[in-house]
Amino acid sequence: MSVVQPTDVGEADTSSHCGSAAWVRERGKWVLLVSLGVVFFALLTLYASVLGVLLPNQIQNLDPVGKTQTLGVIYAITSVFSTLSTPIAGALSDRTRSRFGRRTPWIVVGATIGGSAIILTPHMPGLVAITAMWLVAVVTLNAMQPAITTLVADRFPPEERGLASGVVGGAMTAGVSFGTFFAGSLASNIPLAYAIVGAAIIIASLAFVVINPEPMATLTPATPFRLGQFLKGFWISPREHPDFAWAFLGRFAIYMGYQAILTYLLYILQDHIGLSQAKANAMIATMSVITFVALVFSGIGSGVLSDRLGRRKPLVFLASLIMAIAVVMPLIAPTPNGMIVYAVLIGLGYGSFMSVDLALMTQVLPKPKPGEEDTTGKDLGILTTAVNVPQILSPVMAAALLTATGNNYAVLFVVSGVFVLAGSFLVLPIRSVR
Repeated sequence: MSVVQPTDVGEADTSSHCGSAAWVRERGKWVLLVSLGVVFFALLTLYASVLGVLLPNQIQNLDPVGKTQTLGVIYAITSVFSTLSTPIAGALSDRTRSRFGRRTPWIVVGATIGGSAIILTPHMPGLVAITAMWLVAVVTLNAMQPAITTLVADRFPPEERGLASGVVGGAMTAGVSFGTFFAGSLASNIPLAYAIVGAAIIIASLAFVVINPEPMATLTPATPFRLGQFLKGFWISPREHPDFAWAFLGRFAIYMGYQAILTYLLYILQDHIGLSQAKANAMIATMSVITFVALVFSGIGSGVLSDRLGRRKPLVFLASLIMAIAVVMPLIAPTPNGMIVYAVLIGLGYGSFMSVDLALMTQVLPKPKPGEEDTTGKDLGILTTAVNVPQILSPVMAAALLTATGNNYAVLFVVSGVFVLAGSFLVLPIRSVR
């Protein structure tokens, strides 16, 4: 591999190694964009519903006293395995050769098994069984995600990835908002909510692969499999690829702060703001609508703007600063109105961040040397661990902070704000993307 050379948004591709023959044009581009948006909307609706509302309610009903610690342990256990599965699945999808393409089998199998496990989760009899079923769901869905994310690099030229990233980012942030609204509205019927989001990801993914078949002509034979070389490929030297390392660290820090608040939002509304469980679920639904409206103005628009300006970093930096302000709002104003302000700011910041971040990620990927096979799926899978590892650490960090301080959420807000703020500055040293 060699260092990615500095490039503007509109210059030659440095991250997609399928070649221009795989890039979609005209009508096919918009079909792919819309269907990508639908799948990511369904996926993030599922994650937000389960992580933010359904699973916390389940755990509280089973263990009301130790809910924060129990939830943290469950998320930590499942996230360890999901973190390992993501880059491995991405690497294996790079090597997959089938009549349906290399990404399609992973999308179909991951979504089908993961969605089915989600449907079964509310019917598990205890904490161990719930953890096991959630583990199956998370591992398989995280195996699907790098395959479908890689299509942004596989199928779009660099000058259109801001638009593609904007659509994906907008769909993801819309899914987060809708998921918490949907689950908060159906919190009284948890099995039904699980069934709907599980079925939705299966249907959306199967429809996606039918509507968007992978081009076969661009596939070259995979090199012979060697375990040592395969495992060695998961180490990307920060010295040789510093931009990749900065992008990873920035993403990691931002998600550490963001997910710590999102994971414990139900308990924050109850224990910090003082709402009952029923009112907290209703408040989550209200906040989700507000967040959705905010992200509509920032999501897709930021992706398009980054293409027109030829800039990624300034928009990612500004979005991260807005997110940093948002996560400390419950400390500044520990009231329902303060949480409304949080909802507005997190929608604006996270919507803009997600819409541009993916485009930036595709442009810091290491470029293979002549004769080396495509590693886009594996490399994006590694960058996805910058999201998944905080899923391990942030609930554990939050639970430890709350336990040590007697459920003093103020400490959690400050620490989360520091992480997000640090992440905003970590993107600035990236040199290959403007």
